[in-house]
Amino acid sequence: MSEDERPTVLVVDDDPSIRDSLHDLFESVGLRTRLFCSAREMLQSKQPEMPCCLVLDVRLPEQSGLDFQRELNQANIRLPIIFLTGHGDVPMSVRAMKAGAVEFLTKPFREQDLLDAVQVALHRDRDRREEEKQVAILRERYEALTPRERTVMALVVVGRMNKQIAGEIGTSEVTAKVHRANMMRKMQAGTLADLIAIAAKLRAAGGLPGDPNQSKGA
Repeated sequence: MSEDERPTVLVVDDDPSIRDSLHDLFESVGLRTRLFCSAREMLQSKQPEMPCCLVLDVRLPEQSGLDFQRELNQANIRLPIIFLTGHGDVPMSVRAMKAGAVEFLTKPFREQDLLDAVQVALHRDRDRREEEKQVAILRERYEALTPRERTVMALVVVGRMNKQIAGEIGTSEVTAKVHRANMMRKMQAGTLADLIAIAAKLRAAGGLPGDPNQSKGA
């Protein structure tokens, strides 16, 4: 595995001794590490294209780790976060976990606990990236449909039969069947269940462009 292909741990901590210690720990188990002294410095850097996670100190001079977590969420930057703190309390940890943190560790912590949390975070990020890749492929297929085929897809997904589809789009049942067959082929959906699952993934990722149901609040 090349340097650029290794999973990466981003470390944000204003204490250089902590940064160096975490660098040595992560590198000792084969993880690539990038160190930052502030949240702003990390945001200004190019984000890794490989699976990564963020090890974040709660107390930072310019912006707290919890505020930075909220900023990342608002910007839809989906980095799995592991918090480290020497001054943690229950409300703080609850807030972090509710906002999606993987773990909240209080210093001093066991190195193995941190390594275990990092592996969980990297696995989560790897799954997210794979899911986004699959959704991008599905969106490309969807965008290759004609406007009529998109309409047919929306009607098929909500359970309309060919005769009903023909009536709604103003064509013959035979023509509706042709549109349906072409749509299923382009979406690479072997069954109705496959198509419903595809539509659900696309909607969860931001909606179906051109879906007639979108304008009806569906």
